Amino acid sequence: MQEAKKELDKIEKLLFEEGYIADPMTTMALHLSKTFKKPLLIEGPAGVGKTEIAKVMASALDTQLIRLQCYEGLDSRHALYEWNYQKQLLHLKMDEHSHRSLNEKEQMIFSEAFLLKRPLLQAITSDQSPVLLIDEVDRADEEFESFLLEILSDWQITIPEFGTIKAQHIPYVILTSNRMRELSDALRRRCFYLWIDYPDFEKELQIVLKKVDGINEKLAHQICAFMQELRKMRLQKIPGIAETLDWATALVNLHLNHLDKDLVGSTLGIVLKDWQDVRQTQLSLTELFKAVGVEIKLN
Repeated sequence: MQEAKKELDKIEKLLFEEGYIADPMTTMALHLSKTFKKPLLIEGPAGVGKTEIAKVMASALDTQLIRLQCYEGLDSRHALYEWNYQKQLLHLKMDEHSHRSLNEKEQMIFSEAFLLKRPLLQAITSDQSPVLLIDEVDRADEEFESFLLEILSDWQITIPEFGTIKAQHIPYVILTSNRMRELSDALRRRCFYLWIDYPDFEKELQIVLKKVDGINEKLAHQICAFMQELRKMRLQKIPGIAETLDWATALVNLHLNHLDKDLVGSTLGIVLKDWQDVRQTQLSLTELFKAVGVEIKLN
């Protein structure tokens, strides 16, 4: 038990040193995923720091971060490998007068020198365990999800012209999802699971003070209190911690040390990404300031 506690404390410290404020559940999930080399599926609203976990983990482990950004229509060719056809054709053109046999020429152009490694193959062939971030896996099609399951199970691929490549170092895998569609039970069973929600006031304040250079505690306190109240409204797109940090950085660069009504109204486009949300918030500034407890005269 003591050894496990030491390891958890070590992970929490490493994350903190990299600027990530982790709660016990996040620390435990990362510890178990790292220990058992099992993929970690992280779900939650957009902008709460899911992707950041993989970046921080790679930095803390001093290893490479390899990112596969998922999208509708993503297939194995774009995720795994492609042959550099232009380079192959150029090589054949330059070699057309040589005395090599057809078989020798074929072996030459289907060698590693002509192979374009995409994220999954990069992760498999890495000379040390990288952090493989499979970002927004819910955006990919179900067919790609099935293909992904095979890779996560065997950690090897077969390239018809080249042969079978097996991972010498199993990657640390982080999958993120915004729940745009339900992932299959098979993929969920393959992973450990972590849900990340919007931070409470104390955690958000810690993050802002840690991540935003030059911010004073008064402004940080007011910004976080404002964001907490803002998320209680019925908005089309609720802002996450990413928007809080962007807003705080902007206000610091405007040399503010407290919230100002006019500047809050004119900088809402940093926090909110929908015109109806901006308009609704502008009309609710009096109530928001009152809830936050900021003494500002409103015209």
